[in-house]
Amino acid sequence: MPNSLLQLKVGTKQIHAQVQIPLNELTAAWSLPEDVDPAQFMPQFQHKLRAYLQAHIQAKTLKGDAWTIQIGEFKLSKTENPINGLYYEIQGTATMVPPKGEDLHHFVLHYDVVIHQVVTHTILVSASSNWRDEKNRQQVGTIQLDIPTGKILPLEVKLDEENNWAEFSKLFCLGVEHIAAGTDHLLFLLALLLPAPLLSAGRRWGKYGGFRYSLGRLFKLTLAFTIGHSLTLLIGTMGWINVPAQPIELLISISILVSAMHAFRPVFGGKELWIALGFGLIHGLAFAETLSNLELDLPQLILSLLGFNLGIEAMQICVIGLCVPALMLISQCAVNGKIRCVFATMVAIAALAWLGERISGESNLLTDAIAQGANYAPFFLLALTIIALFLYWAEHKSFFFKFQNQKS
Repeated sequence: MPNSLLQLKVGTKQIHAQVQIPLNELTAAWSLPEDVDPAQFMPQFQHKLRAYLQAHIQAKTLKGDAWTIQIGEFKLSKTENPINGLYYEIQGTATMVPPKGEDLHHFVLHYDVVIHQVVTHTILVSASSNWRDEKNRQQVGTIQLDIPTGKILPLEVKLDEENNWAEFSKLFCLGVEHIAAGTDHLLFLLALLLPAPLLSAGRRWGKYGGFRYSLGRLFKLTLAFTIGHSLTLLIGTMGWINVPAQPIELLISISILVSAMHAFRPVFGGKELWIALGFGLIHGLAFAETLSNLELDLPQLILSLLGFNLGIEAMQICVIGLCVPALMLISQCAVNGKIRCVFATMVAIAALAWLGERISGESNLLTDAIAQGANYAPFFLLALTIIALFLYWAEHKSFFFKFQNQKS
C-alpha cells in the first residue's frame, strides 16, 4: 500500500508541514465504503478531515509542553509511483509552532493518522530547511506500529541546524550554477558586448575604438546590466512585484533578438547603457523566481539575496573576462565584420527558437541542440580565443617580424 508522507520545512520560528495521505487508507481508517466517490470526498468531508488531523497530529517539547498546531487547507489529487501505480492522495499543510523560547530543531512528534486503525500503514517523515532543495532532504524516520508493545510510539525529531555562512556559500554556488546553465542570459550579454569595442559611424559599425575606449564601454555595459538585474532580483524576491514566468521568458527571448540585431548595425544610437539597464531589469525578474520559490524568512532572505547575486556576478565576470580579450583582438581584424555578423545570426536564430518554445510550451530541435551544445561552452570559449589569436597574428605578423628583426 502507499505510505503517508510528512515533510517538515523548518523556518526561523515555525515548521511548515506538508501532509500527504493516500485516500484508500484514510477511508479504511474511517470505515467508509471502498467505492467512495473521490470527486465528492473533499466537499463532503473537508471539515471532518481538519478536525481529525487536529486530533491526530501533535508535537511536544522534550519536557512535554505542547506545540501549537494549525491545520491548513487540503485538496485531493492524483499521484503515481512505480510500485503502486496511479492512486488518489490527500495533500495539505499544517503549521507547527513551539512554545516561546523552545528549540525548533529538537522535539517529539505524535502522529497516528490512519495508522491508529490501519496498523500495517507507515508514515515517512523527512525534513528540509528553507535553504535546502528537495534533493537535500534530511530523512528523519518512520512512524509505524511497534510490534513488541503493540503501540504507535512517538518519533523523536532531531533536525540539523543551519550554519548561516555555510548556507550563504550554497546560495553563492546556486547563483554561479544559475548563470552557467543560463545560456540565454549569457548569449544576450555577449551579443550586447560584441560591438562594444567598435566606434559607430552613422548606421554602421566603424573601426576599433582603442583599448581604453573598449574597456570603458565593456565595463559600463556590464555595470548597467548588473544594476538592472540586481534591482529586480531584490524587488521580485521580496515579493514587491509578481510577474508570471511566461511573459518574462518571452521578453528575455526578445531582448536576445534585439541585442543580435544591434550587433549587425547600431540600433540604439548611443543608448546602449539604457538598453542594458532595461533588459537587465527583465532578466532580474527571472533570477528572482529561484529565490522566491525557497519561501525564505527575512534574515535568510537578505543573506540569500546577497550570496545568490554575488554568485551571479562572479560567474558573469568570469565569462566576460574570458571573452573580452578575444572580442578586442577580433575587433582589430579586417574580418571583424564577417565574424560579428555570423555570431549575431547564430544568436538571432537561438532567440527565435527560444521564442517559439516559450510561446508553444514545447521544445524544438533547435532548443534541444542549444541545450546540448551548452555543455561544451568552455570548449567554444577556448576555440574563440585561439581563432582570435590566430587572426590577430595573421593580420599583424609583419609587425611581429619587424619587432623580432629590430630585437636581433
